[in-house]
Amino acid sequence: QVQLVESGGGLVQPGGSLRLSCLASGTIFRLSTMGWYRQAPGKQRELVADISSGITTNYADSVKGRFTISRDNAKKTVYLQMNSLKPEDTAVYYCGLGRPAAYWGQGTQVTVSS
Repeated sequence: QVQLVESGGGLVQPGGSLRLSCLASGTIFRLSTMGWYRQAPGKQRELVADISSGITTNYADSVKGRFTISRDNAKKTVYLQMNSLKPEDTAVYYCGLGRPAAYWGQGTQVTVSS
């Protein structure tokens, strides 16, 4: 059984930083592409960033230069470092396994507000 558990969400002021983590179990993590997705109210879920087993990364244009995705295969964890956060980054952030994602975490709320 594949399980993905996100953590690190919360409330942060504009311009602040947050680091999300996703711990994977029940899968050969090192062979899997991992991604971070987000869904804001009234919008479809969108890819924020992903990272392949070969450590190739892709980012949405809206987060380039501000967010960084990384992984630690020994810990079976993928991270999303979010800097210079904007109110429009407010969303539920999901961890996904596969390309396209076939498994999802429960989501963690990120709210950027004054």
